[in-house]
Amino acid sequence: MSAHAPVHVVVVGGGVGGLATAALLARGGAQVTLLERHDRLGGRAGTWEQDGFRFDTGPSWWFMPEVFEHTFALLGRDLADHVELQRLDPAYRLFPEPGQGVDPFEVVADPVANAATFDALEPGAGAAIRRYVDDAGDAYRTALDHFLYTTFERPDRALSTDVVRRSGTLARLLTEPLAARIARTVEHPVLRQVLGYHAVFLGSSPYRVPALYSLMSHLDLGEGVYYPRGGMYTLVEALEKVAVEEGVDVRTGADVVGIEVEDAPRTPREPRRRGTARAVLLADGTRLAADVVVSAADRHHTETALLDPAHADLPADVWDRRGPGISALLVMAGVRGELPELAHHSLFFTRDWPGNFDAILGPGRSTPPSGLHVPDVASLYVSRTTASDPTAAPAGHENLFVLVPFPADPAIGTRPGELDAHADRYLDQLASWAGISDLRERTVLRRVVGPADFARDMSAWRGTALGMEHTLRQSAMFRPGVASHRVPNLLHVGGGTVPGVGLPMVLIGAELVAKRLLGETSGRPLPAPLRPGYLGAGLPRGLWSRVAAGRDDVRRGGVRA
Repeated sequence: MSAHAPVHVVVVGGGVGGLATAALLARGGAQVTLLERHDRLGGRAGTWEQDGFRFDTGPSWWFMPEVFEHTFALLGRDLADHVELQRLDPAYRLFPEPGQGVDPFEVVADPVANAATFDALEPGAGAAIRRYVDDAGDAYRTALDHFLYTTFERPDRALSTDVVRRSGTLARLLTEPLAARIARTVEHPVLRQVLGYHAVFLGSSPYRVPALYSLMSHLDLGEGVYYPRGGMYTLVEALEKVAVEEGVDVRTGADVVGIEVEDAPRTPREPRRRGTARAVLLADGTRLAADVVVSAADRHHTETALLDPAHADLPADVWDRRGPGISALLVMAGVRGELPELAHHSLFFTRDWPGNFDAILGPGRSTPPSGLHVPDVASLYVSRTTASDPTAAPAGHENLFVLVPFPADPAIGTRPGELDAHADRYLDQLASWAGISDLRERTVLRRVVGPADFARDMSAWRGTALGMEHTLRQSAMFRPGVASHRVPNLLHVGGGTVPGVGLPMVLIGAELVAKRLLGETSGRPLPAPLRPGYLGAGLPRGLWSRVAAGRDDVRRGGVRA
């Protein structure tokens, strides 16, 4: 970087995507400042500690371990030096709604035992699901090798011989819903739920996400489910440590209220350009100059609140035609006594699954809040991390994290007592289905979070818990991209851009920001480790080369384009 004036990158938002991006760009030679509104980093991947209890307040499943390992390898680190993983066995316990003649059962690490469990529900299902998981593994490798690590700046670069050879299969995976693929595999409704519940992690339902996401079954039924000792927040702490070591200036309590954009003419290279980002504005009046801005904030918030409409790729009216995905009711409960009825992960499935999803997502692509409602009986996800980590609660106590998929309606939670009433009902449902006596009476600590909290604390569009839904129209090249068209030196990372929601996806998204700066358009991951100052080797078409040249013009008294 000695040949150029310093390039200052400002990253807005200190979640996992923002932290990983900041660390990668600082290693590349940028002068990076990361701004986080809250006093603690992590964003949706937060933690809450109270009275000796510790809760992860966001993601709680560790999927796609090779993505985490690769991100740390890019930074010249070994993930194992920062995070200690343990495989969960059982991976999770399932609680079908009573009255179907199906007792609770477990998915374990032994595939032979799982096959026997599935066969007991439907003869031949064990082998059928094994074939499904094998096919899911092929889909996973194809996605990882060709689609997830591309910015889609050059979609043709993803069309390798292997992709072309599989084009018929891929077309079907992308155009039919996941539920249809599952229906051809097994008939038992509970087994269909085992293969389809992952859609909730994508903010959607198996009736709406493309069948390509069958790849998720490769992860839990093929590779297994893992948990980092000390909780998911250990990832945030590790990324913060690495970012600081790479030279990132991390500032918490820094509330960004605007991105200052200077009007700029279109060019042949950037025919849709309307401006250039020059600074980030804070609520306390601070103006922080920037050569590149990376927003890890909610995409809707960035486009509609931080940018002037003239400079937004997705102004407010565009969002009326997009689907926000699900929100959630979160209940964090400290419970006196043991809860052996629950595994580390437990899933509770309603009998009327389609009706449950219709209630929280609606029938259309973008149903307004008035068309959604809170279900009386709901599917639930419950995490009891004390099953694997007794340090998450005081001696003689357990911790529970309950997630109920909810409508994306930011008004839910604004009325006094509303969320607590919902929490009471769902805790009673949990206790009844799992056979736990006195659950509410044994609860000594409780915190409840809902859509209104996501809207306020995370500036989340319509109070969503995850962000934009992963339907076909909002996945892959149809999802908002990494780079702004109207402000080319404004980049995005997080669940609102490619490749999508979830910790592995936002880590890949951080790498896509680096690829965009380099001008790298392949679908392959970057080689690890990245050498310090690697951005200086960026291609002439890359944003880094153009911005660095502009900084040189300023240093010599010239004019930046």
